[in-house]
Amino acid sequence: MPSPTDPLKNLKIIERKSLSVRHFFEKNRERIQLTSANDLHESEREITEKNLHRPGLALAGYVALFTYHRVQVFGNTELKYINSLDEEKRAESFERLFEFPIPCIVVTNGNVLESRLLDIATKYDVPVFYSSFQTTKAYYYMSDFLDDQFSPQTVMHGAFIDVYGVGVMFVGRSGIGKSEIALDLVERGHRLVADDVVVVTQKGEGILMGSGTDLVKHFMEIRGLGLIDIRSMFGIRAIRFQKRLEIIVHLEEWDDAQNYERTGLDHHEVTVMGVNIPHVRLPIFPGKNVTVITEVIALNYLLKHYGYDPAVEFSERLRERLEQRASRPSEDRAIDWFEHDFE
Repeated sequence: MPSPTDPLKNLKIIERKSLSVRHFFEKNRERIQLTSANDLHESEREITEKNLHRPGLALAGYVALFTYHRVQVFGNTELKYINSLDEEKRAESFERLFEFPIPCIVVTNGNVLESRLLDIATKYDVPVFYSSFQTTKAYYYMSDFLDDQFSPQTVMHGAFIDVYGVGVMFVGRSGIGKSEIALDLVERGHRLVADDVVVVTQKGEGILMGSGTDLVKHFMEIRGLGLIDIRSMFGIRAIRFQKRLEIIVHLEEWDDAQNYERTGLDHHEVTVMGVNIPHVRLPIFPGKNVTVITEVIALNYLLKHYGYDPAVEFSERLRERLEQRASRPSEDRAIDWFEHDFE
């Protein structure tokens, strides 16, 4: 079991409560080709929820369930309804939205608001953005961005590596050699996600994504050497910006009093932000090739993922052999005879 000083204990969960419309516009300007229709893109109005809303019912007059605190998306349906009304009803229907503190409006499919409606939005200081993307596509990109922004996060101290496509996080006491192992893995062709400070974000049910910080990115500290830039030194092939967290390897000094896993039949997990992650306690000592062992950990994880568990397979073979020995003891021998094998 993890010790009371385990770095996975007492992780602080960080949850964003809001983000500004200005930040929303800046981050999505290129992604969905957003343009500001009324020059209010610097607005500090707050978006407080990750979900989007299409205000069809509110435009028709039903506002009892109007989720006004969300980004309001106007697609073809909303625009066709508005344009089907006469001029006075059109303005009345549109202005009804501004009885509530909506953060902003995004008009998709290359549609535009007529000048009178745009003036109403400007009067209430509500930013209006245009996107040439189809509503479904724009909706997906905006939802993905907001989900990322409002997802709970935590910061872990460790080294995070993509090993054969498996996200492996090394944790352990400071100075135990996490960065050195990560550097050795990079030299062997694997990819660094982050070192020392790893930002872990919960994405969806049961999925944790790890990344570095904007400041540290792919720099690494090697004690006795100093800071090195993995991207500059090993090239773009040696890094990636984010990766799903799939295994946590806890490095600790060898202790004769500890009982370490020998068969692999017991599957250990730790809980990080409510998600169970496979956990390997790896005792280390001088001369132990942790890099190769890490590659084996990743490959073994892939085998289990595709339905083959070596520990279970060996246990089944052992059971069959014991049953065979009990029924035919005279036929028991260590290995089969290999015919014409003179090597």
